[in-house]
Amino acid sequence: MSAARGPLLFKDIDTPGLTSIDTYRRGGGYETPALVLGKKSPDECIEIVKASGLRGRGGAGFPTGLKWSFVPRGSPKPKYLVCNADESEPGTFKDRELMEKNPHLLIEGMLLSAYAFGAHVGYLYLRGEFAYIQRILERAIGEARAAGLLGDDVLGSGFKFEIHTHLGAGAYICGEETALLSSLEGYRGQPRLKPPFPAVEGLYASPTVVNNVETLMNVPCILRHGASWFRQWGTEKSPGTKILSVSGPVKRPGNYEVAMGLPLRALIDELCGGMRDGLQVKAVIPGGSSVPPLPASLLDTGLDYESMNAAGTFIGSGGVIVIDDRTCLVDTLWNITRFYEHESCGKCTPCREGTYWMSEVLERLEHGQGRERDIDLLNDVADNINGKSFCALGDAAAMPVMGFIKHFRDEFEHHVTHRRCLVNRRRDAVLAEASA
Repeated sequence: MSAARGPLLFKDIDTPGLTSIDTYRRGGGYETPALVLGKKSPDECIEIVKASGLRGRGGAGFPTGLKWSFVPRGSPKPKYLVCNADESEPGTFKDRELMEKNPHLLIEGMLLSAYAFGAHVGYLYLRGEFAYIQRILERAIGEARAAGLLGDDVLGSGFKFEIHTHLGAGAYICGEETALLSSLEGYRGQPRLKPPFPAVEGLYASPTVVNNVETLMNVPCILRHGASWFRQWGTEKSPGTKILSVSGPVKRPGNYEVAMGLPLRALIDELCGGMRDGLQVKAVIPGGSSVPPLPASLLDTGLDYESMNAAGTFIGSGGVIVIDDRTCLVDTLWNITRFYEHESCGKCTPCREGTYWMSEVLERLEHGQGRERDIDLLNDVADNINGKSFCALGDAAAMPVMGFIKHFRDEFEHHVTHRRCLVNRRRDAVLAEASA
């Protein structure tokens, strides 16, 4: 996997031995806690993060400092920080590389974040396939504890903080924060009714903040250098950098840390080296499989929250999936929908039944058995899921369906009228010409 080195989280990520605490500290690691713990008040820390404009990098984009401020100060219950390292969104693989190569930055980010809102226990929830990363993190946690950076009296400041890792069982639904908390408590990973929100009643019915890996890793630099320093990158409403996981037939796929607002075309053509094998961009899913696609005509859209929303999609978790002109979008959408059908927890009817029926209709279309009303039926079923399911998984299944039909309806109609795939004919023609 290739990756462009970015100005913040990816700046030194390929330093040999960075997973060890000695190498990490030689590069300035763990200097921020000494400048913050006992020197700045928790409220000051929250205000700095608020002013920086840091938004959650896991997909929702909610302002991080504001989320921390919702934790009730006067609650007699313990407070918890939970790192969402489930990273189960198809097309997204940034958190994996961050944890593999720089685990101490995550530990430092969790320590400082916990100090800001008064948590003394942190949990690192990893997806089931990340057992090898759990071992990396456990070694790093042990090193931090031995150095006095975790425990009952962190750096002699009087602040107490411990981190525990927890391995999930590979369920997509546990990327949703309340389902994650249920799983962490030992129950089936299913979402909870909100309100109450986790900040008031989360893990063990206590105030809890759930933040993504990339989000937490930004905190040490923000608290050390200040809000205006972080704002030198990005846009006014989407400041800072974002790590984008680019997959598909580009010449250089991988993780790229870019300033928010970079045009999608620049990411593909300049950083990723363009398309390979003479292929052309047909569509791009910009934020993981749960968001609507963009057609090639919208490649100049900026990679920030506001620009993506204005274009009818989301930057989400940053999983940029590039689709070429020889790929059947009906088959692509069927593949995506089967995933959500499989991963639905089954708790609510719209998602449980709707994903099944969308998958059935798409299978019919893909195999040349589609009916004229099937395209509108797909839209109708998706509309009855979107915004009407218990959690966002229903939206994640519905929005791609509506987005693909909106931008590429002609391809779906071709499957109905010709009983075959439009792009297979194009692909056959290209291959025939190449062999002539």
